Amino acid sequence: MLAQLTVIGNQVMATVSNGSAPIGIIDDIKTKAFTSTSWDETITTVATGVLGPNNQLVTPVDIKIELNNPNVLPSSFISIPVDCQLIPRNGVVIFPAGTPLNYDLLGTGQPNAIKTNVRYTYQIPNIIGDDSTQGSNRVTVWFQRMLAQCDKFETNQIYPLNANLFVSEIGLLTTRQPAPNYPAVAIVTAPPTPILGFLEFLWL
Repeated sequence: MLAQLTVIGNQVMATVSNGSAPIGIIDDIKTKAFTSTSWDETITTVATGVLGPNNQLVTPVDIKIELNNPNVLPSSFISIPVDCQLIPRNGVVIFPAGTPLNYDLLGTGQPNAIKTNVRYTYQIPNIIGDDSTQGSNRVTVWFQRMLAQCDKFETNQIYPLNANLFVSEIGLLTTRQPAPNYPAVAIVTAPPTPILGFLEFLWL
């Protein structure tokens, strides 16, 4: 996460940035649970189609599919190009009745399946969090120019090579600029991939 200076009482302290004036990268852990990122996980399911609006084949019933990971953080979830509903704790997505079929899985020449890519952050089960600041109540903040990578970033955005990176309202890297006056802090040097869900960046 990204740090920002703030005044609490009569002390200047480092806290999680809201994106307006980030100063550097927090190099300590203070969390109740460890998390990881799943980037472009592909979901494909065969579906029986019936004619729907505009003569498009749609599924007449709800279809449930399990993700690779449970305990999904709802705010991090995105599905492209097909929308679906998320049951975060169980790691299940639902394609509701009426979802268009968009993929020819069986080679029949017409859509007979639903295919989409999902991205999300999830809590790693059976591994409790850690607090590396417990002894000193201080955090290490890196602020010099550096090349780094992380798996904590907004998963509902895309990360093209050389794109500007900003800081979200909760201290995560993102290509979304929360407000016109929020500064860019880094550029993307290697986007995340389905095999390696890390974002590599050059801190400016």
